[in-house]
Order: sequence, then structure tokens, then C-alpha cells
Amino acid sequence: MLFAHDTECALVTATALVNTADPDREGLPDVAALDAFLTAHSFTGRHEHTEAELRSVRALRPRLRRVWAADEDGIVEIVNGLLRESRALPQLIRHDDQPYHVHAVPRDAPLATRMAVEAAMALADLVRMGELSRLRTCDHPDCDNVLVDLSKNRSRRFCEAGCGNRAAVSAYRARRAAGRS
Repeated sequence: MLFAHDTECALVTATALVNTADPDREGLPDVAALDAFLTAHSFTGRHEHTEAELRSVRALRPRLRRVWAADEDGIVEIVNGLLRESRALPQLIRHDDQPYHVHAVPRDAPLATRMAVEAAMALADLVRMGELSRLRTCDHPDCDNVLVDLSKNRSRRFCEAGCGNRAAVSAYRARRAAGRS
């Protein structure tokens, strides 16, 4: 593990949330999809299961996406804005059989607020550690997804949408076609 467990979880969740905003296909089309997203990312705490909550989570995505295009000062501005607006007050807590970790808003705060603050706290760790190069966009030419490279050797190039497999298949087919010529 390169970062604290809660930092890694928050980075992965923020990345996945940003990638649900596909212009061709809404990744969070309804409350049930949001429920599944939260379950997949082990996101705990208050969840109202309402359309209003879904809209507020969707509204967070473009703001988080800007992180992947911003320089360090821009990321700091986004992070500080999220923390300030949420009135974040970091505290160590333990719940759900997890060891002590940092929460900066109460577990009963609105879902979008908790998601924003957890992402902001994790991004703050990346800034402090000089690790912003771990935030990337997918190398596949047909993909606009973002990723966070948590590998030790900083070698991850493709998102979670199968782009690595598509790139490998394309390279294989190109090699085979070149071999036949």
C-alpha cells in the first residue's frame, strides 16, 4: 500500500465517480445504479436513496474531473474549495471493523458532501506527498476516462473500462498482420 487505506479508497472512488459521467452513456442513470456504486466502493454512512441525492452526486463529477486537467495550484484551489464549502473538520474515527482513519465531516452529512470531502482529503495527501503525477487520463486513443495509478512503479496507463485489453488485442492483431505481409 502506497498511501493510507482511506486515501487509496477515496482516490479509487473519486476516479470511478468521474468516469460515470460518460457523455454517451450515463453511468449513474438512477438511484439503483448509485446504490450499486456505493456498495461496490464500500461507501458507508447516510444514504437517502432519492433522486435529489443522485442529482447532487452527479453534480460533483465535473468538479472532480477538473482535477485531472489542473496543475498543482488549480488542484489546491479545488481541494480547498471543497473542504471550505463542506466546513470540513478532520477527525480520527473507527467504524465498521475499519482501523482508525480520517473523516472530515460527520457520517450523517449528505452523501455528495461526504464524497466531495473524502476526495478532497485524498487529493490533499497527493499534493502534500508530491504524487500528483499519479492522476492520469487513459492512454487508449478512444477513451476519455481518468485513472489514479496506485502501482509502485507508476506504470499504469489504462482505465478500468477494459482499455488495456483493447490495446493489447490491437497490438497483437497489428503484429499478426505485419507477420503475414
